[in-house]
Amino acid sequence: MSSALLVMDVQRAIVDIADDGSGYLPRLRRAIDGARAAKMPVIYVVIALRPGFPEVGSRNRPLAAIAQAGLFVEGAPGTEIHPDVAPRQGDVVVTKRRASAFSGSDLDVVLRARGIDRLVLTGIATSAVVLSTLCQANDLDFGLTVLPDACLDTDPELHRVLVEQLFPQWADVVTVDDWVKAVAPH
Repeated sequence: MSSALLVMDVQRAIVDIADDGSGYLPRLRRAIDGARAAKMPVIYVVIALRPGFPEVGSRNRPLAAIAQAGLFVEGAPGTEIHPDVAPRQGDVVVTKRRASAFSGSDLDVVLRARGIDRLVLTGIATSAVVLSTLCQANDLDFGLTVLPDACLDTDPELHRVLVEQLFPQWADVVTVDDWVKAVAPH
């Protein structure tokens, strides 16, 4: 099995809203460094919408609210990946247009071209990009791991319920430290 670490929606404006001061970015950095040490691809996923929001329909409440607030327009301040976990030369950055990393992006093409059949999920928010991507990746028959302490949500109770109750039904749920130990080169 070939795996990739997905770092999803860890964009400056999202971090500014969600980061609770619990050391999220350093934990995520440990996961990224662990993946790189294990020669595992790190793939970044960002949400970016076109000016004028042509891809946003009025029935999609979360995206309509984002569009109304004028957030996440391609190239706008705050849409860039947070500098504490920024990609390196050669890392793939995938742009999506919906909650799931697969929706409106070429993620599936990138993964299949590299022979990747297992995904390790991280990102903000647990109840949005992580949940949506987990559901879709499960339907696409990817093997799945979630690093719950490298996921973050503005609702800590919802995060807890997802990582303790729902995600274990579809994925291995492993802390960053345990995962890094497991993938470390011997």
